[in-house]
Amino acid sequence: MSKSPADDGVHKVTAEDDTELVTGRIEDARRAKRQIGIPTAVFLITNRIIGTGIFATPGTILSLTGSVGLSLFIWVAGMLIALAGTAVYIEFGTAIPKNGGEKNYLEYVWRRPKFLTTGLYTGYVVLLGWAAGNSVIFGEYILNAAQVEVDRWNQRGVGLACITFAFLVHGLALQWGLRLQNVLGTIKVIVILIMIVAGWVALGGHLKVEKPNNFSNAFEGTTGSAYGVVTALYNVIWSYIGYSNANYALSETKHPVRTLKIAAPLAVSVIGVLYMLVNISYFAAVSKDDMLSSDVLVAAALFRNVFGGTAERALSVFVALSALGNVLSVIFSQGRLVQELGREGVLPFSRFWASNRPMNAPFAGLFWHWVICVITMMAPPPGDAYNFILNLISYPLAIVNTFVAAGLAWLYLNRKSWNWHPPFSASLPVVVFFMISNIYLVVAPFVPPDPGQNVYKSLPYWIHCVVGFGIILAGGVYWLVWAVVLPKFGRYQLVRETVVDEIDGWERNVFVRKPLGEGEL
Repeated sequence: MSKSPADDGVHKVTAEDDTELVTGRIEDARRAKRQIGIPTAVFLITNRIIGTGIFATPGTILSLTGSVGLSLFIWVAGMLIALAGTAVYIEFGTAIPKNGGEKNYLEYVWRRPKFLTTGLYTGYVVLLGWAAGNSVIFGEYILNAAQVEVDRWNQRGVGLACITFAFLVHGLALQWGLRLQNVLGTIKVIVILIMIVAGWVALGGHLKVEKPNNFSNAFEGTTGSAYGVVTALYNVIWSYIGYSNANYALSETKHPVRTLKIAAPLAVSVIGVLYMLVNISYFAAVSKDDMLSSDVLVAAALFRNVFGGTAERALSVFVALSALGNVLSVIFSQGRLVQELGREGVLPFSRFWASNRPMNAPFAGLFWHWVICVITMMAPPPGDAYNFILNLISYPLAIVNTFVAAGLAWLYLNRKSWNWHPPFSASLPVVVFFMISNIYLVVAPFVPPDPGQNVYKSLPYWIHCVVGFGIILAGGVYWLVWAVVLPKFGRYQLVRETVVDEIDGWERNVFVRKPLGEGEL
């Protein structure tokens, strides 16, 4: 005999349950669960955004755009898109302040066919190893700092240790995991500030090499390649991914509406300014030819030209720590998304994935993301594999963001019928701008590259786009089996009900199987 939801301390929301005793117990549980304040929310976003992109991509973006001036304009465009996305997610987050992020927002708007949105999003969450890329980068730069020759297996071995550490610290010691994220986020900001100061030193002419004159003719060499501009903007936006990270843990946030309205714009605005100043530092200290021809990080060249070779080696440690902070932030969020799917009864063995045991953290959800990341890191062959992993992870996000923005635009146009009046409004022009930007990111990678500009050496330029759509469609196949075929043969219907968990006080939706009556058969 199967257990009912109430057997695990879960109650349906009914008039009979609204007693002083039950209400008090649930409120106490909610307060105990809310551990995230404004500083931690800021660092959740900061650690997710600042990974390794700002240290590595400026040289790639310069090579794709051809000039310093256009490169800086691309960074400005990426910042504006990120700020628009932040506003969209703040509006949805303040209207629906609970764990789950865009899953909640998509389900709220896109309701037909019934439960299809949930199925599609399930494929997106459970099949992508978001933390894999920066785990591998952590391995590379830790080995560089130790002056050990990097090969395929020692790099992935250290990367495996990185993702395992992140999984265990968030699964077994949640408070310490959050504290470590805050510390690493602080270190990232300090390193970037040092890089900005290095740029000021370079502008003053205090360099160990000849001073470059990158600003004297800033638009010299500007490319006319559509693919180059498209790919450059894609790289910049990838460097901003993470502005929605605090939305995934709003059930665990103190005063979630107020915290999100402060933390999200503060984090993204500060990061945007820092990114622009760091790019100016690069161009102040590193010649254009060196940025285009060097196989090392542009940041390493900056440190070498201003501070010398010892500082260049020290930067490897800083980049590794930045990657670790990103991995901690990513697995923290993705584990909670898997848990939300389990709490709703979407996944097989949902009680297992929904659990907060043994240490009041989503250990099972974190474990699943750890498994997917390990497969993602260990399975692909060398060569194009790393670029493929990064692009495969970022591309489906543009698809999701397109539908998030389109959903919010629909609510604006039908505000009265939906009774849509959240505590924060992004405004329709901002929402439309964000939607068009993401449509561009979905369509643009299909534009054929000019000779020599393919991001892959041997793979087709469109491979990550096709596989990205395939992963989301895999969720559609799961929906067909879970929500259509099995209910038909099992003679039941899926019904969504609202329940409250007395263990942690969370209110959530769950899917319940209701046997069909004779007339419905």
